[in-house]
Amino acid sequence: MKSSSEKQQDEPIQVVVNKNGPTLTYSSASGITILTENGFSFKDLNKNGKLDKYEDWRLPVDERAKDLASKLSVEQIAGLMLYSKHQPIPVAAAGPFAGTYNGKPFAESGANPSDLSDQQKEFLTKDHLRHVLITSVQSPEVAAQWNNKAQALVEGIGMGIPINTSSDPRNGTKADAEYNAGSGGTISMWPGSLGLAATFNPELVKQFGQIAAAEYRALGIATALSPQVDLATDPRWNRVSGTFGEDPMLATDMARAYTDGFQTSMGTQEIKNGWGYTSVNAMVKHWPGGGSGEGGRDAHYGYGKYAVYPGNNFQTHFLPFTEGAFKLSGKTKMASAVMPYYTISYNQDKKNNENVGNGYNKYIIGDLLRDKYKYDGVVCTDWLVTGDETAVDVFLTGKSWGVEKLSVAERHYKALMAGVDQFGGNNEMPPVLEAYQMGVKEHGEASMRKRFEQSAVRLLRNIFQVGLFENPYLDPQVSKQTVGKPEFMQAGYQAQLQSVVMLKNKDKALPLQKNKKVYIPKRFTPAGRNFLGMATPEKLDYPVNLAIVKKYFQVTENPEEADYALVFIQSPNSGGGYNSEAAKAGETGYVPISLQYEEYTAKGTRNTSIAGGDPLEKFTNRSYEGKRTKAINHTDLTMVTETQAKMKGKPVIVAMNLSNPAIMKEFEKQASAILIHFGVQDQALMEIVSGASEPSALLPLQMPADMQTVEAQAEDVPRDMKCYVDSEGNTYDFGYGLNWKGVIKDARTTRYKRTTLSVK
Repeated sequence: MKSSSEKQQDEPIQVVVNKNGPTLTYSSASGITILTENGFSFKDLNKNGKLDKYEDWRLPVDERAKDLASKLSVEQIAGLMLYSKHQPIPVAAAGPFAGTYNGKPFAESGANPSDLSDQQKEFLTKDHLRHVLITSVQSPEVAAQWNNKAQALVEGIGMGIPINTSSDPRNGTKADAEYNAGSGGTISMWPGSLGLAATFNPELVKQFGQIAAAEYRALGIATALSPQVDLATDPRWNRVSGTFGEDPMLATDMARAYTDGFQTSMGTQEIKNGWGYTSVNAMVKHWPGGGSGEGGRDAHYGYGKYAVYPGNNFQTHFLPFTEGAFKLSGKTKMASAVMPYYTISYNQDKKNNENVGNGYNKYIIGDLLRDKYKYDGVVCTDWLVTGDETAVDVFLTGKSWGVEKLSVAERHYKALMAGVDQFGGNNEMPPVLEAYQMGVKEHGEASMRKRFEQSAVRLLRNIFQVGLFENPYLDPQVSKQTVGKPEFMQAGYQAQLQSVVMLKNKDKALPLQKNKKVYIPKRFTPAGRNFLGMATPEKLDYPVNLAIVKKYFQVTENPEEADYALVFIQSPNSGGGYNSEAAKAGETGYVPISLQYEEYTAKGTRNTSIAGGDPLEKFTNRSYEGKRTKAINHTDLTMVTETQAKMKGKPVIVAMNLSNPAIMKEFEKQASAILIHFGVQDQALMEIVSGASEPSALLPLQMPADMQTVEAQAEDVPRDMKCYVDSEGNTYDFGYGLNWKGVIKDARTTRYKRTTLSVK
């Protein structure tokens, strides 16, 4: 029977208010009814007319999850184990994440932006999928409306299990956007992870987590595919910018703060144990750490599949997980999900001696993560690990490193037996069901059913604890008011100001006097390809929003009449360490990754690589000794040198957007002052350049003296490089930074500079 406290809001969503209990919402179109017991209301999700344990919000989460898992069919559990491919809202008409609406592209279909695509309807119904990865959304209101339609669809089928929507990080900055106190935005904008690390302020990172979680939940997102806590121990790795740097203690403190911020609900929003309606499950990544790829290469590609440990430092990479994300200060205690990285942690399996991707390795997942560190949350593979490899140099290909010869179903089975619960980027159920039958054949039906229910409980726990079974629906107007609201925008902007590092300030060149004349050279961007392999055109344009600059300074195109020059550059980018054209010409294709702008020839490197081998290669030696490479953006260097010549002794201020450590000796002497940032709005840089805000950030990683130093360091060891010393005698080491008075020495440098966290 329906409760008398039921009322209508935005038909067809119904709201039922429980006194001293959770508010229930459901769709009248889903066909479920409300049960009452002892004056409380409950949703009859499986439509059997009685109150099941999993429907009883009074019971502990694990009791509810175990009850529901026991009731699910093998097919329904297999659906829980799936994690969708990337889903833009609305879906694109072409490209790798394309979809249709009634068989037509969105623009031709007459569909609303918030409608479900044909593919989404299919995997939610046919494949029982309940974990959806959302990418772009047209607006917060559209995201909320899509969420309501998707939740209404799944509420009315099977056991009424809600969708657990997830997202990669989405609070980055739009450089040319103007910030105005009191005005809102699309979503709050914060510095990248390295920028957060550069604040050396875990409390600020916790605040970011709390704000981002509120925005995520307003978009219908209940799981964050973050934080990325890999130690950036090799400065060449192309994912350094997504980390908290190379220092184990700093990365550990940041991992803990970030996860606490995302997962903890407070006050009336808390349900129990810190979990609640503003909580977002944190999927910490990438176990056991992916920052030590040989030569700095990345495991999204076959040419970067191996992580190596020449410094015997494997266990240090665990610390941001075991001492950070798994030992939270808040009541949720532990990150609720973990993602292993693609890499083969070469020769680190001390039990089975297997060199397979981390998601397949029973020693790394089962013996270490599950048994030694007692982790009982969800383990979800990185995306596409069960697919077939088609090329060593393509981003969107299968990444079944070390198990390439197994069938797709056998890969699923091997991962399950290693301790994995979920398969990233797999929308389709059949290989999971095949894996189940393999387990039945080897271990018997009872054993395999138990193994499936074990994963189901973990997966369901993360849906129950954030309140989705009771209240999965959103008010689009509340979503609009929440995402990017003024106080969130202001907090993000203040964090940006705190994330900019001043490396050099010769003769107190900074701050500049306001309204003086500045010269800004245009920046050339060569034609290339983005990380998905899509072509990008060349362009020559100002690298900064001139309208914003003009609010602080007069801008002139004539260096001779300028008082100062402002040069905006990116850190050197020489690619991923593989030359496809050279490979086609009969060479191995392996080249160095350079952190300098000028051409670099590798000398004194390994004649024989530590690791190697791929079914698509006829050799195992991946050495790049004697090979050459040049930064794609080498003209950034000439921007500095040519500007310095044109300014004839007048101050040249360089602002570098840093994604990897750089060889500073190429241009440092030509610059009067150097600012380093990790993705901030142009306006934040102008605030510092003009003196409206004082720089306070510190380097979250080392800046190497030269490329010989980079080649000599061990891929797996933090803070092991000889650092660059500038013309002012300052060493660009971890924890270094300047303010207006000089080198910063404070509580942060006392805590983090003197030591690294030890392995336990």
